[in-house]
Amino acid sequence: MAAVTGDPAAAAVAAAAEDREPQREEMPGLDDQWNQIENGESGRERPLRAGESWFLVEQRWYKQWEVYVQGGDQDASTFPGCINNAELFEDQINWCLKEELMEGEDYVLLPAAAWHYLVSWYGLEHGQPPIERKVIELYSIPKVEVYPVKLLLVQHGDMDSALTAQFSLADSVDLVLRTAREQFLVDPQEDTRLWVKNSEGCLDRLCNTHVTLLDAALESGQLVIMETRNKDGSWPSTQLHVISNMSEEDEDFQGQPGICGLTNLGNTCFMNSALQCLSNVPQLTEYFLDNRYLEELNFCNPLGMRGELAEAYADLVKQTWSGCHRSIVPNVFKNKVSHFASQFLGCQQHDSQELLSFLLDGLHEDLNRVKKKEYVELCDAAGRPDQEVAQEAWQNHKRRNDSVIVDTFHGLFKSTLVCPDCGNVSVNFNPFCYLSVPLPVCHKRVLEVFFVPMDPRCKPEQHQVVVPKKGSISDLCVALSKHTGIAADKMIVADVFSHRFYKLYQLEDPLSGILDCDDIFVYEVSGQIEPIKGSKDDIVVPVYLRERTPAQDYSNSYYGLILFGHPLLVSVPQNRLTWEGLYNILMYRLSRYVTKPTSDEEDDGEEKGEDDISDEEEKDQMPGPSTRGNLRDSEREQAGPSSGATGTCPFLLDSRFHTSHWPPKRRCKQLFTLQTVNSNGTSDRTTSSEELSTQSYIAMDWEPEMKRRYYDEVEAEGYVKHECVGYVLKKAPVQLQECIKLFTTMETLEKENPWYCSSCKQHQLATKKLDLWMLPEILIIHLKRFSFSKFSHEKLDTLVHFPIRDLDFSEFVIKPQNESAPELYKYDLIAVSNHYGDIHDGHYTTFACNKDSGQWHYFDDNSVSPMNENQIESKAAYILFYQRQDMVRHQSQPGSSSDPASTACGSTLNPEFMDVN
Repeated sequence: MAAVTGDPAAAAVAAAAEDREPQREEMPGLDDQWNQIENGESGRERPLRAGESWFLVEQRWYKQWEVYVQGGDQDASTFPGCINNAELFEDQINWCLKEELMEGEDYVLLPAAAWHYLVSWYGLEHGQPPIERKVIELYSIPKVEVYPVKLLLVQHGDMDSALTAQFSLADSVDLVLRTAREQFLVDPQEDTRLWVKNSEGCLDRLCNTHVTLLDAALESGQLVIMETRNKDGSWPSTQLHVISNMSEEDEDFQGQPGICGLTNLGNTCFMNSALQCLSNVPQLTEYFLDNRYLEELNFCNPLGMRGELAEAYADLVKQTWSGCHRSIVPNVFKNKVSHFASQFLGCQQHDSQELLSFLLDGLHEDLNRVKKKEYVELCDAAGRPDQEVAQEAWQNHKRRNDSVIVDTFHGLFKSTLVCPDCGNVSVNFNPFCYLSVPLPVCHKRVLEVFFVPMDPRCKPEQHQVVVPKKGSISDLCVALSKHTGIAADKMIVADVFSHRFYKLYQLEDPLSGILDCDDIFVYEVSGQIEPIKGSKDDIVVPVYLRERTPAQDYSNSYYGLILFGHPLLVSVPQNRLTWEGLYNILMYRLSRYVTKPTSDEEDDGEEKGEDDISDEEEKDQMPGPSTRGNLRDSEREQAGPSSGATGTCPFLLDSRFHTSHWPPKRRCKQLFTLQTVNSNGTSDRTTSSEELSTQSYIAMDWEPEMKRRYYDEVEAEGYVKHECVGYVLKKAPVQLQECIKLFTTMETLEKENPWYCSSCKQHQLATKKLDLWMLPEILIIHLKRFSFSKFSHEKLDTLVHFPIRDLDFSEFVIKPQNESAPELYKYDLIAVSNHYGDIHDGHYTTFACNKDSGQWHYFDDNSVSPMNENQIESKAAYILFYQRQDMVRHQSQPGSSSDPASTACGSTLNPEFMDVN
């Protein structure tokens, strides 16, 4: 019930009331009148029912009527005459009820039937409107609403001209909207929405127009503002607090609908790409442009976003397809997404497939036609025919999920699990919204390593070796052996980080533990780190380089030590395992970039003692590379990221090492001193004999002056590149059909994701196979280009050949097929989301076919340009959007069926759509 007050309107109401006044009927007997008005189904005593109309009658007139009918004399002077409610009105112009009228004192209430009886018998005072009121339920109690809600209606662009309209609390907000549209003469094609001014002076959206005024908490005197959408698809209120989408020179712009860019708000190319793809899905876009979404907005779904995401997307679609913009700023939509999905807050880069998944799920829940989801128990096939189980699964899915997203994007696949122990088979049918298909993966990888030869005259060599992705360290050594000619068993592989050994690898360690960013050094050795008792093989000693730097403390005597350079693995013959022998061996290993002191410089030190050796003797004692001994595998602890390698090196300091540092006292000019340290390169204090066995690393400590004079840092950091550097694995292109076959290939579940067998009553690593049963109108194929594992993250830049037309899925669908309708299994490409760059830094763009023109365009944020179909296929293709051919309609121009560019992306409903059986 709605009534608009004002002089013209009041006159119209009165005139309408006069027109509706029924013709006088023959008056029945007084007893019959009493029975019909007071008693029976139509009388005053009947109970109130929500939604019924009751009428107000002035108390004095009704009492006069009671006296008349109870007197028993139809010709008596007590005849009441025409019904006259004049005492109930403030005036006879606007016909507004007086305030604070009381039932039983000022008026009585009559049901509609009783009122019409009285009017037909006695008539209504000329010009007076009937006072009709609705029965509403207030907190489950029916009550006649004598005083309706009076709302002030205004337009957004004209806040000064207000109309007063009366509504029942039981009326819907939609009636308020329709009344406002009628009063302000809004064109039926224009979109409108309502705002209400609350008690704090702020404006709130009346989003759900299906609720009553009571549920919307509207009260008399409130200001309701009707806003009309601009021709460019935007709302006037939005432009007050956001960046304008249109510059002055573009105000008269009129372009092709849908050919509109999206401004990058800061790393939002992922969002722009997903939106452009979705915007070019014909069925979905027409659904929003035709305002069909307004009737399906679900404001009470606990899994949804109160309809806000769907409304924000609808606004974006309407602006994009208005033809009035070259580009728009999607910050309102971005803010809405960030509000409901905090992972998209800020300006960080994200995955377009991740955003697309959230958006499709959010739109589905906001537009779900199922207002109250019932509990549905999933049932296994239990030997039943596939068609029966599939039909049941789809019906169960639709009982809880029914929206335009389900109609357009959801399909059904069959999942088969087989227990490896008892052979129990479990068959289920599950819906899908998109297919994430794997790419055929190359089983090899290229590792960059530095090979450090034992010959001190040779610089380290940079190599790139091809190794199995799932191989071990021994495979790396074998591959490097082919480049260097050094036997694989003469190599030790180490991860060097911050001038120390982060980890010394064992031969059986997996290569998956090596990241592409790791600095891997492979050392040529002639012995083994952990000696075998009784063996005469060389001992491999880990050596660090440290520089002594003065550091202030209370006694001015503390010296800090800083690691520098690359650490070494030095092979030491067991008969040279003395401090002096180790010093000489290190001098030999460092001879390429460490200069020996001259004789004059030697004389600068203290006098030599009897035990000092001459230059000639020292030269004779300086060993060359030894080739004795074999490297034996040993267990070593893996280092943590903060502490370096924590494993102990079994280089045992025997009785020949009487102290943990050397030389004990100055004898001749030494370039550095030696110190036993832990794997982290610290603990340079003197240790007890019990702790000595764990101090398995050696540090060469340099005085700053000695390092400056004798250590050539440039030469020490020098290396040569092997001819293999720059090698790139060639990846052969693959067909999209190969990826789909991989998706449907049987696989064994991983240990982290076992399946519980109902027969064995335990978790099993079952075999799993997925098969396609039913395909949707729009098939989204996500190419899984990003590979993540515990140790590695990479992007697969394999070129995937995918057809633009006639992608045939008939060989992949196991459901019995309709041979008379091959178009049910063939698809045409309508959009592609591209990703350029690597896994850490990249850029998203879109190729899309316009549903109206059939022309392909390239969308790069706010830039849009036409393109040819031969440019679509590239290594950047990431998400493919295909439309089923039975949904494609052709333009009416002659020759459109043969002209590829004339194929539009619109849709018509196929009667076999989503027929599970």
